[in-house]
Amino acid sequence: MIKVLKFSAFLIFLLLIWEVLVKTLKVDPYTLPAPSAIGKSFVVDFPEYYPHLIPTVNLVLLGLICSIVIGVLFAIILNLIPALNDFIYPLLIISQNIPVIVIAPLLVIWFGFGLLPKLIVITLICFFPITVSLLEGFHETNKDLKKYMLMMGATRLQLFTKLEWPNSMPFFFNGLKIAGTYSVMGAIISEWLGSDKGLGKYMILAQRAFQVDQVFVAIVWIIIFAMAIFTVIELIKRIVLRWNHE
Repeated sequence: MIKVLKFSAFLIFLLLIWEVLVKTLKVDPYTLPAPSAIGKSFVVDFPEYYPHLIPTVNLVLLGLICSIVIGVLFAIILNLIPALNDFIYPLLIISQNIPVIVIAPLLVIWFGFGLLPKLIVITLICFFPITVSLLEGFHETNKDLKKYMLMMGATRLQLFTKLEWPNSMPFFFNGLKIAGTYSVMGAIISEWLGSDKGLGKYMILAQRAFQVDQVFVAIVWIIIFAMAIFTVIELIKRIVLRWNHE
C-alpha cells in the first residue's frame, strides 16, 4: 500500500510538471495536449470510445489464452522430450526476432481480416515468456528429490506431475505476468491490421482527425488494461502458490 501511495504521488507530480510546461510554453494541443485536456476527453468522450473497449478486452483475453496453451504445450514437449530442444528451441528464438509489423500484413493476406490473424499476432508476441519461464522452472527442480522419486519407482509422468510441474509454478506465473502485459499491446497491433472496432482502430481514427487528446485517452486505457491483467495474475499467483505450498 505504501508503495502504491508513493507511486501515485510521484505520478501526480509528473502530471503537474507536464501541465505547467504545456501551459507555460503554450504548446499547441495538436502537438501535445495537457493532462487536464486528456482527462476531460477521458470523461466527455466516453460514449464515443466505449464501443471500442469491449472488443479489445475480448481480443486480449482470447489472445492470452491461446498464448498460455501454446506456451505451456511447447514447454512440456521440450521438457519431456529433451532431444527436441536442439531443433525446436532455436525456432522459438527465431520467432521472437521476426518484426511483427512486417509479418502482420502477410497474416492478413494469408488468413483474411478475421479473428485468426489477430490471435496469431498476440500469440507470437506472448507465448515465448511462458515457454522459457516454464522450462527454467522444470530445470530448476530439486535434483535430489528427482533421484529419490526415481529410487521409489516413479514413472516419468509421475515425476513431471508430482514434482516438476508444481515446482515450476512460480516461474510460470513470472512468465505469465510478462505475457499478460504484452498481450494488450499485441491486441492493439493486431487491430491496426484491419478492424472496425477496438482501441487500435480508435487510435487510428483519432490520429487521422488530429485528435491527439483522444490518442492519449486510448494510451491511458491500454495502461489500465495492462495493469489490471498484471494485478489479476499476481493475485492468482498468490492463491495458487499458497495452495501449492500447503
